[in-house]
Amino acid sequence: MPMSTAEEAASTGRDAEAVSRFVERFAAQLTEAGMQRMASRVFAALLASDDGCLTSAELGERLRISPAAVSGAVGYLSQVSMISREREPGSRRDRYRLHNELWYETFTRRDQVLTLWEQTLREGVATLGADTPAGARVAETAAFFEFLQQEMYSLLDRWRAHRATLDLPGD
Repeated sequence: MPMSTAEEAASTGRDAEAVSRFVERFAAQLTEAGMQRMASRVFAALLASDDGCLTSAELGERLRISPAAVSGAVGYLSQVSMISREREPGSRRDRYRLHNELWYETFTRRDQVLTLWEQTLREGVATLGADTPAGARVAETAAFFEFLQQEMYSLLDRWRAHRATLDLPGD
């Protein structure tokens, strides 16, 4: 059975209040970048847990939030594929787990969004007329997304190669 924040802190020698401050600070930065507030807090709590996996009740306890707030946050995080839901063995309780290679997978999925946007923008150029100011602006935006995609593939490949050289715990 997973540990509470206090139990996890005690077993690892961590300061539970310092961990809580870290979670809230990182969550605030995610919120500032555009993520929903509760989703940011739940994501940061999962990231800061040793298992990367917590139940709804554990999330509520760690963050001092209601079951409804947890439900909304995990719904959002599941929808954007940042976490997955799994059934706790021998129980009816769900557990929420961070994906392996979370950031790699997240950026790979963002590439799919860029592809869709680029296609729509190219259609917009045809609709607006390539020789109009609006058409030129939309064409530049499409070219920007095309450039980002090309660079993203290279960047993700370089990350994989770099990650292989790191001595990370759990590898």
